[in-house]
Amino acid sequence: MSGIRKHLRYVSFFMAMMMALGSVWSVTATAGMVGTGEMISEQQVQLDRQQLVDMLEKQEVQDKLADLGVSQDQVKERIQNLTPAELADFEQQLAQAPAGQDVVGIIVLFLLVFIITDMLCATNVFPFVNCLR
Repeated sequence: MSGIRKHLRYVSFFMAMMMALGSVWSVTATAGMVGTGEMISEQQVQLDRQQLVDMLEKQEVQDKLADLGVSQDQVKERIQNLTPAELADFEQQLAQAPAGQDVVGIIVLFLLVFIITDMLCATNVFPFVNCLR
């Protein structure tokens, strides 16, 4: 019986240390209310991104991007990196563009996004664009 008590002291000390360390490194969780407007706007951003990616599936767009030397994967990555404000602005431009200029508008927007990200040193697609840093 005295042998068990001798080991019990070490086990209890070890358990007390583990509890103390566990409480020090624990992360507190926070929760808050999510409004309907926030959820709708988040879903709209995802839907807008998916619509842009679907536009890339058109053969005309793929041909024009290939002529410009830009891969479809780069464009998809850029679409995923657009902020909600940039995405909304682009969707508004597409809605106002005449029907025959959809492809040209899309390509011009992608080129502008590429140039801006090159200027911000995020990418290096165009060698003639200098980094601002």
